[in-house]
Amino acid sequence: MQQLSAPAFVSSRPQSRQPRQAILVVSFGTSYHETRKKTIDAIEQAIGSAFPEHRIYRAWTSKMIMKKLLKRDGIKIFNVKEAMAQMAADGITDVIIQPTHVINGIENELMIEDALSCKDNFHSIRFGPPLLTSSEDNDALISIIHNAFSDLADDEALVLMGHGTTHYANSIYAAMDYTFKDKGYPNIFLGTVEAYPSMETLLRMVKEQHPKKIILTPFMIVAGDHAANDMAGDDPDSWKCQFIQAGFEVECVLKGLGEYPEIHNLFIRHIKQAMQQEPTP
Repeated sequence: MQQLSAPAFVSSRPQSRQPRQAILVVSFGTSYHETRKKTIDAIEQAIGSAFPEHRIYRAWTSKMIMKKLLKRDGIKIFNVKEAMAQMAADGITDVIIQPTHVINGIENELMIEDALSCKDNFHSIRFGPPLLTSSEDNDALISIIHNAFSDLADDEALVLMGHGTTHYANSIYAAMDYTFKDKGYPNIFLGTVEAYPSMETLLRMVKEQHPKKIILTPFMIVAGDHAANDMAGDDPDSWKCQFIQAGFEVECVLKGLGEYPEIHNLFIRHIKQAMQQEPTP
């Protein structure tokens, strides 16, 4: 599935300031400090190492998480508009915005709107695409997952938990699930917490494979609240408990996609793609 990335914005006005370049890494966010260090922090550090000539900035899109961190821990995280304002105040002239969002859904579209509302403060703004944007991205991620769980036995099933959305981009989850099978991995399944494929669908499909053991892991950048509770929690509605109730042995691997260095490299590749975008008059 091919999804178009946002166009670059380049001002037609002459640049009056000495060019200063920055990369704004935009994430949904997490209130779990340990998984943040392993994922969002690690991605930002990898990007900083790959592009030492750029200043690296951070913004999150989850208002709920940012509010929780501020109230609970006194930690202030910029939203996109606040980060754009800070960059302008710091004299940044040219910005590449790289989301760590998995798909080009609602969060990503709102992020682009917020960023472009600040366009008059910059000479250029370019956007890197989310994690899964091209067929090459899909193939790369399938390879990363397969290699990470290369010891998966024939009588085991790997079940990935995605977030899911009401946005039409949600169709990529079903497409990825199908592609796993098409590439010869019939015992790898991908579902979502909040959309399709649902847990009900997954349970039916997994039962048809008759595995002895289920391995659950998040298909999200961070192994945060959804992973800890909806996937691996002890509530009867959690995926772990539902699979146990269905008679399966279950193992949970609380490792977000952002912990894989290969995922960092995908985001770096996306930034390089953004740098090649043709200016928009």
